[in-house]
This record gives sequence, structure tokens and C-alpha cells, in this order.
Amino acid sequence: MPLELLVLALVQTQAPAAPQAPPSPPFVDDTKALPGVVTTCGSRAKDYILEVDGGGVGLADFDDDGDLDLVVVDGSTFERVEAGELGFPPRLFLNDGTGHFELAPKEWDLAAPRWGMGCAIGDIDGDGWLDLFVTSWGSNRVYVNRDGKGFLDATLRWMPLGAEWSTSAAFLDFDRDGRLDLYVANYLNFDLKTVPGPGGDCSWKGHAVMCGPEGLEPQHDRLWRNVGLRGGATGGLVDASVATKVRPESAAFALGVMTLDYDRDGDTDLYVANDSTPNFLWENQGDGTFEEVGLARGVSHDMNGKEQAGMGIACGDIDGDGREDLLVTNFSGETNALYLSRGNYGFSERSGASGIAGPSMQRLGWGTALADFDLDGRLDSFALNGHVYPQADRPGTDTSYAQPADFYRGLANARFAIEPLVDGPPRAWRASTFGDIDGDGDLDVVAIEIDGPVRVLRNRVREPGKAAGPHWLAVELRSKQGNRFALGGHVKAEWEGGQRTAEIRTSGGYQSSVPACAHFGLGASAKVKRLVATWPSGRELVLENVAADRRLVLEEPEP
Repeated sequence: MPLELLVLALVQTQAPAAPQAPPSPPFVDDTKALPGVVTTCGSRAKDYILEVDGGGVGLADFDDDGDLDLVVVDGSTFERVEAGELGFPPRLFLNDGTGHFELAPKEWDLAAPRWGMGCAIGDIDGDGWLDLFVTSWGSNRVYVNRDGKGFLDATLRWMPLGAEWSTSAAFLDFDRDGRLDLYVANYLNFDLKTVPGPGGDCSWKGHAVMCGPEGLEPQHDRLWRNVGLRGGATGGLVDASVATKVRPESAAFALGVMTLDYDRDGDTDLYVANDSTPNFLWENQGDGTFEEVGLARGVSHDMNGKEQAGMGIACGDIDGDGREDLLVTNFSGETNALYLSRGNYGFSERSGASGIAGPSMQRLGWGTALADFDLDGRLDSFALNGHVYPQADRPGTDTSYAQPADFYRGLANARFAIEPLVDGPPRAWRASTFGDIDGDGDLDVVAIEIDGPVRVLRNRVREPGKAAGPHWLAVELRSKQGNRFALGGHVKAEWEGGQRTAEIRTSGGYQSSVPACAHFGLGASAKVKRLVATWPSGRELVLENVAADRRLVLEEPEP
């Protein structure tokens, strides 16, 4: 029999393959972990652009008891604004050690801003305790941690009261003086008396919608230099935006900010996701100034050279080359953008080749991350989606207001398989953070549904009752002084079958903050063959044959 006929006969006699069941979502919505906690951001009609962003979330160990606590930033309503009232206060929930959260005692109460937006977490005063910064429409807030016994509103000691609309923020030590500086992303000039109201001339796909950001006035971001406090002095944060050249000729509608050392020269750079305007990449020049190089490095536009409406940012070493890559969530009708680092040559836009372009086209993305959620040694991601226009549910829009949350399971060669993140109906998702809230070694997610519950999405890779599962290692760094949590440091891990470098940061996602920890999934490897920790000072510590499945806190070595 000719070969081609033999092959055909074999194919025809084979039984059809059984259909494969879709993979189970990696996360489960744990309604018992944070029951009854909801946030508010204006009215459900969303007549004004101020009402569509939602609040941020942050995970950090504020009381230094070994587990992650949760900050939830809340908004306000125009009824409260018109009555001269402040917004709803941010809330701190303490972890009980099992990944369940309880509202913190009164000592941890946080004064309400005008209309809360996002948060950044870092040790602003260098005392070894994590402090909190909350962005707002109106005056931002600085809450200083009183040695694990509560928060103190120290805004007036640290910075002047402002009237801008701030969204995301990030702590960094850009001048490497040991004190944490602060980048604050600002959006637009929102004045209820002058902004176009509902029923105006603004439309989307034939439907009247709220106005903005186009047609409204963008606001410049600010970079605050930390000069410290001495005695009873005030003004610990000084506006250094002009002096550092972080003030372009034209302001932008900034929503997300990420710290990273993209060129691996030892100082911290900044990436900013802008809404409907080119994204910024601020390259630290090492002399106290920055240069905007987004266009030159290929991260300002999409693959077709088009401006996008950036929201959330994730950063991580996807391909294990030691350089961190970027993922940006964008508006519906646009793809989420994946920029792979090419070293000193900049970045290559790879959203199409990675598999995320098509599935993200009809989504409107917000919270995101790059982390190894399934612990197989490859970075995964997710995108929390939800539209800004309730009118998206009307006929002819090809999308919807509530949308699914997508899980991007990492594959070889910087590709992703798109799966559901969690069971349940579509929701109007917004901000997110992630971390190991229950101490089992895998990374959980906390997500905000605008005008709805704050949801704890528990990772099921290493849940109780299952076999040991894949291995992991978590590494934190501690500096000797100043920048105690070593923001800007990095850790490289090498294990059987893989390697990856992770930067220590607390910026992440959208209007949110993540733990200052390098977390590695190791798959079947029960040890890390070589671990290299590098502090912001440049000092290194090399460890070999490090046992897996534990959390390491490494102290900075002597000079």
C-alpha cells in the first residue's frame, strides 16, 4: 500500500479524541476571607469621569507579625462633596494568620481624604515600619506607622496640601541617598462646576456618555524628593519635578506608574501609563535628572504606532534574560500591550505573538500583574476587566459593562494561554494586588469590583489537603539604614530548568501596592542552585543550594 494511503487509513480508523475539559480557574472567590466589605465611587450612572476609576488596594505587613495585612481605599459621592463632607476613609484589615482579614482596631483608623483613589506603601521615615500614602481627588495623605501600634496622619508634616486629581503613586530612591522619594501620577483638572455634565455632547458608539479625558485639561505628574524631617520641622517631601526634569512640555492623563531599572545601570527608572496619550519611560540619568525615552525605547505606543489608553502596569522577567518586561492593560477596542526587553536596544511590542492581543480587544483592562501564580517556573499574568460606560450594555457596542477577569497562563517562549481567572459572572472589575496572604507559598489576589465587594481570590495551587505541589521561594531584603525594605534591589534565582531576576518594589497594577518581595515558582525543583541578592547600595550576597518552600529575609552584608 502506498505510504499516503496507509497514513490515511490509520487516520480514518483512529477513534476521535475525547474533548478536553476546560482547565479549572486557578483561583476561588473566598467570600469568608473579607465578608461584607464594599467600596463606593460615585453613582452607578457614572455621569462624570471622576466616578469610573474605583479605589486601590495594597498588601503589606504593617504590624510586623509575619503575615500580609490589607489596605482598601474608598471613594465618595457627589452628594457628600456638595454637602462639604469628606469621602469614605481608607480601611486597614489585619490578617489573622490564616488569610482572613478583620477590621483593624481604632488605633489604625485612617483620616478620610476628599475622594480616595490609590495607594503606595513604603518606609518614608526610615524607621523600619511601613507607612502608607493615599492618592485622592483633592489633598493626598501621608499616614505614618507608629511602630506597629497604629497610623498617624502626618500629611502636613511631609507635604503641602494639594488640589490635584492623583491616581497611582510609587515609592523609590531615585537619587540613592537612602531616603524614599515619591512619584505621584496625576490625571486631569476636574471641577464639578465646569466639567460637562450628563446629556452633553460626548458620545461613544452612538450613545451619550460621560465626558473625558479628551477635551479636559491634563495635569502634570509630580516627583517628590525626600529630604527628611529634623526635630519639629515640616516639609519632608519637596517637589523636585522641575529640578529632575520630570515635567514634559505637555501634561498627560496619567493612571499607572511602575518603578524598574530597565537599563540595569543600578538606578531606578519610571514607567507611566497614560490615558489616550503616549506612555512615558523616564530614564534615570544618575545625576539627579531624568530623560523621557518612551518613544525611542518602543514603549510609548502600540505595535501600530498608535496611542493607547493605558491603565494598569505589570513588570517581570518573562523570558529569564535578567531584564524586566512590561505589560500594560488598555481600553476596549485596543489590545493589552506586552513589551519584551531587548536590553539597551529598548523593547519589542509582542502582544500579538504572545497570544494576548486578540482576547483583550473587547476588554477594558485595569488591575494586572506578572508573577508565577501556578509555580511552574514561568511568569503568568491576569487582567481585571470592566467598562467605564454603563452604556456598554446597550445594543451595537460589541462589549459590556461587566466583563470576565482573564488569567494569562505562562507558556514557553513568552506566550500565554488565556483562561478564566475565577468562576462566577462577569463583573465591573478595577484595581488589584497580590501576595501570599495565607502563607501556603502560592500567590493570592485581592480585587476590587467598583461599587461592589472587595474580593479575595485564593490560589488553589497549594491549598490545604492537597499534595505538596510545586515548589517556591520568597525572598525579602533588609537594608542597614534609610531604605530599610531595599526598594530598587533585585534578586536572581537559578534552579534546575530555569532562572529569573526579580526587582524589589511595592508599585504594581493599577492604583495599588504589592509586597516588597521577590517570589519564585520552582516547579519540581526542591532547591535554588544559586541565589544572588543585590541591595540598592550595590552590595551582593550569594547563596548556593538554598532549600525551597520558605520565606527568606536577608540582611544587607557589611561593606
